[in-house]
Amino acid sequence: MATLHRLKQCYSKGIGIAQLHTSNRAAAAKEHYKILVLGGGSGGIAMSARMKRKIGAENVAIVEPSEMHYYQPIWTLVGAGAKTVASSGRPTTSVVPSGVKWVKSRVQEINPGTNTVRTDNGMEISYEYLIVALGLQLHYEKIKGLPEGFEHPKIGSNYSVETVEKTWKALQNFREGNAVFSFPNTPVKCAGAPQKIMYLTDAFLRKTGKRTKANIIYNTSQPVLFGIKKYADSLWEIVKSRDLQVNLRLNLIEVRADKQEAVFENLDNPGETKVFEYDMLHVTPPMGPNVVIKGSSLADEAGWLDVNKETLQHMKYPNVFGIGDCTNLPTSKTAAAVAAQSAVLDRTITKVLKNGKPDKQYDGYTSCPLVTSYNTVILAEFDYNGQPLETFPIDQSKERRIMYYMKADLMPHIYWHGLLKGLWGGPGPYRKLLHLGMK
Repeated sequence: MATLHRLKQCYSKGIGIAQLHTSNRAAAAKEHYKILVLGGGSGGIAMSARMKRKIGAENVAIVEPSEMHYYQPIWTLVGAGAKTVASSGRPTTSVVPSGVKWVKSRVQEINPGTNTVRTDNGMEISYEYLIVALGLQLHYEKIKGLPEGFEHPKIGSNYSVETVEKTWKALQNFREGNAVFSFPNTPVKCAGAPQKIMYLTDAFLRKTGKRTKANIIYNTSQPVLFGIKKYADSLWEIVKSRDLQVNLRLNLIEVRADKQEAVFENLDNPGETKVFEYDMLHVTPPMGPNVVIKGSSLADEAGWLDVNKETLQHMKYPNVFGIGDCTNLPTSKTAAAVAAQSAVLDRTITKVLKNGKPDKQYDGYTSCPLVTSYNTVILAEFDYNGQPLETFPIDQSKERRIMYYMKADLMPHIYWHGLLKGLWGGPGPYRKLLHLGMK
């Protein structure tokens, strides 16, 4: 399959899924910008829009190779057949702010000492200020038997535009046996997504009369079901009431797609493995820092962009800033986190441009709408300290229909018309209003 061949090529080169669609067209002649943004994902587009309003479009450029921009949070519902993959994507040209220069190329090297960036078509761009929003990278290839295993049926992954529809196909074609879901032993984006598809699978199999023939198994490398206890307690209740099997500290290390077998290692007893036969397998791949950042002086010891966790300014280079999944911010990597970060970073850059001191602090706000069926969601919201930071004056640890429709219908609208336009900085102001100023 051509698409899977491209997927394999990209992972072998350490290229993330957002960089699959590339162009070798020559970049613009202008090679200096006051503000240069690296990455055209949610953080990069949002900050480009904000910077355009701040200093004028002609002073801003964004480097991004992809022809398409995807709203990835909706892929959970695509994998369960509730949304289409086509609805998740729009041409990059339609989301780059008008007047902002789009350099359709891939970042190859960042040189913060000389304030320059080199792209894969040989262009060198200089900048006064740099915003790094390069995201993270998926590493299917770190699981033996992948990504080539995706050429076989009964296996999918909601983390890639190339494989999300395979999840839905595997779910539709499930007959009987084990439906297995994995969570890797690395940082991930949207840490709730690996189990959301498990709950949706349970709901689909009940709806189609196949649930009695299924064993639904969630094998996670983590020591907990979810990192925030308030929401984890509710999820454990769902797991028990729906007869779902959760195994902690098991990490997927191999897929034998021809035999429909998945091999997991016991992280508490390294070297000990367990083989699970499957009739459906959903893979959450290992993830890691962007290789360009990792190979530069911008990275911390683990390879993530090293920024101040309150101001998002780089710890070493004061004219460099970061946002989103590429950073070492100690919070969950989600689009909701990017929204809150964009408002803080906007303020930080405003102060720096005026030779002032950043005065707005990011509290680590992030959100995970935990989809638990085709019409219910537990809306988890929390901060750096793992404390719930809920927008609504109700107990959000309970499953609610209204939260599902917010996830499925309202949030995509806010994303395309709010966040990407630089107009949505998270629900903070509304939280204060709804809690009468007490939160």
